[in-house]
Amino acid sequence: MPEVIFPGPEGRLEGRFHPGLRPRAPVALILHSHPQAGGTMNNKIVQLLYQTFVKRGFATLRFNFRGTGKSQGVFDNGIGELSDAASALDWVQQIHPEAEQTWVAGVSFGAWIGMQLLMRRPEIKGFISIAPPANMYDFGFLAPCPSSGIIIQGEQDEVVSPASVQKLVDKLRTQRHITIHHDTIPGANHFFANELDLLMKSVDGYLDMRLGR
Repeated sequence: MPEVIFPGPEGRLEGRFHPGLRPRAPVALILHSHPQAGGTMNNKIVQLLYQTFVKRGFATLRFNFRGTGKSQGVFDNGIGELSDAASALDWVQQIHPEAEQTWVAGVSFGAWIGMQLLMRRPEIKGFISIAPPANMYDFGFLAPCPSSGIIIQGEQDEVVSPASVQKLVDKLRTQRHITIHHDTIPGANHFFANELDLLMKSVDGYLDMRLGR
């Protein structure tokens, strides 16, 4: 799990990268939760997402948004963080320019950034959005959402209302040519504190289905 430093829009960004085992290995980018609420690339959910993509042979990168850990710059309310994510994907693609597919996974604030990245990067063919903050941020940019993916929500989420996520799911499901899966984890709070196993069972089940394993 080598530490990497790569160029971002506002200076160096810090990450952990596991290269793919073959030239056309698929690529996965993992985005952490809100930096001003303690979110970093070392959060447990981010690490678990990273590990599950690595096990599946993906070239996998998790990194700290600007102003977090060793990453340079200051928090930019999502605008700069989207640019950070695009730079991170650029960096991985330089190493794996012939990646057979590209995925993005994000947690809370990172899910919002990841779904914006979908709109910019048509090569992203799948997404995992965990507790997307649909009651805090406007997701109207998903018009239309270009990729199929899964949205996972905690039943007892005290930060993001399950009703707002359901409304987002319902809206996305009206679009043609994509399929939106939606899992609600019983008893889970915003951090899935005692339900990480159930969370990852949902993630892995979805990846098994999409990747044919």
